[in-house]
Amino acid sequence: MSTVVHPTAEVDVGVEVGDGTAIWSSVHVRGPGTRIGADCIIGERTYIAYGVQVGNRVKINAGAYLCTGVTLEDGVLVGAGVIFTNDRYPRAATADLGALRPSGPNQRTLPTLVEEGATIGAGSVVGCDLSVGRFAMVGMGSVVTRSVAPFHLVVGQPARSVAVVSRVGEPLLRFSGALPPDRDELVCRVSGLRYAVAGGTVVELDAPGRSSSAQ
Repeated sequence: MSTVVHPTAEVDVGVEVGDGTAIWSSVHVRGPGTRIGADCIIGERTYIAYGVQVGNRVKINAGAYLCTGVTLEDGVLVGAGVIFTNDRYPRAATADLGALRPSGPNQRTLPTLVEEGATIGAGSVVGCDLSVGRFAMVGMGSVVTRSVAPFHLVVGQPARSVAVVSRVGEPLLRFSGALPPDRDELVCRVSGLRYAVAGGTVVELDAPGRSSSAQ
């Protein structure tokens, strides 16, 4: 399956793009060091900075902004208009305002990791020096200021955990406290896959192809 790059898209020299990936109109992918895996979709007007790492079968919808330091693992969904950040205390100029600060990465540039299967809802803002765990979901319009546990659904500004979700995104258990209550077994009504919760950690009891902890 061939790669598709729209005529209006700009893909810099040094960018690696996998087979079967489609890069749509007015996308800008900066290089060098950027990698986009196989069978991905990069929606129109998306900006991807140099050094960003995107896994296989990733969907990035229209108008997303991915800055240096962002890594998306396989199967991640990034909704329309999502903004990633990499500097907690950004300034345009030096302390005396005599010069612009350099735009390249430095000691203030912090990473963000979105682990496999996770979803970042449309219009969300994701902070840096944190991770979004495996198959977690960030609700639309959320502001993520701290790491999200695997298989947790977070919403709000700042985002907080409100539910446990399955691999297919089906809510399994809603809760109002800081952590979900322990459960010996939760069954996804869509996929039939089973999960357990212990001390806030979601464990897959029969994940496709393997049996492993969600951490």
